[in-house]
Amino acid sequence: MDRPLHEQVAAELRRRITLGELTVGAPLPSEAQLCEQWHSSRAPIRQALATLRAEGLIGGGRGKPPVVRRQSLSQPFDSFMSFSSWAEELGHVPGQRTLEVALRPAPTEIADALDIDPGEMVVQLLRLRLLDDVPTMIERTTFVEHVGRSLFDYDCDSGSIYAYLTSRGLEVGDARHVIDAVGADETDAELLGLTPGVPLLRERRLASTIDGEAFEYSDDRYKPDIISFTIHNRLDAQPALSRAWQPLRKSGT
Repeated sequence: MDRPLHEQVAAELRRRITLGELTVGAPLPSEAQLCEQWHSSRAPIRQALATLRAEGLIGGGRGKPPVVRRQSLSQPFDSFMSFSSWAEELGHVPGQRTLEVALRPAPTEIADALDIDPGEMVVQLLRLRLLDDVPTMIERTTFVEHVGRSLFDYDCDSGSIYAYLTSRGLEVGDARHVIDAVGADETDAELLGLTPGVPLLRERRLASTIDGEAFEYSDDRYKPDIISFTIHNRLDAQPALSRAWQPLRKSGT
């Protein structure tokens, strides 16, 4: 089933912003031009533009043409919304290409994070993630064996792994995130179309069940021209850390 027209228009404009076809400060096509391009009335076009304003991608109004403000969209890390769910919630089309699902001995650093013995068998996943067909992030995820083994019976290109695991009874309770920068290695560079050594934003995540058992350690590397991270502070609440769409060790902080 086709998506509503306003979602298609918003997705196309996001894509153009992400690829730099519409740069920060550049005006968007006029409502009349968009109506002509999409063979649409003004209502879906205005709804699409309102969505992009709400996301912070564009500004303007009161008689002025909308212009690109930034390339960022936020998703709170204080929820367990997966990358796929986050993208869909904001009108993006998530995608993935699985490069590897393997059973192998846990390296020392990952074993320490998961509180298992070095060399204990774990399931490791390597996936390239996309937003609207644009290579965006590389996932290097390790699951304890009894959780990750079911992935051998699952098409990891079909959607959210978290949704699949929770449908099989996994009860997620807690996650901790460490954000830093790292130079792209050869695998990162090849998959993301970059030069080796280019800085990437890295999120390292340690997730546990409601019973406190660590079940996942992930090293996710984002293109900083597409993804950024923001922190929202309030005096009466805990800070909320967000992943944002913008061209961004053992976890324990």
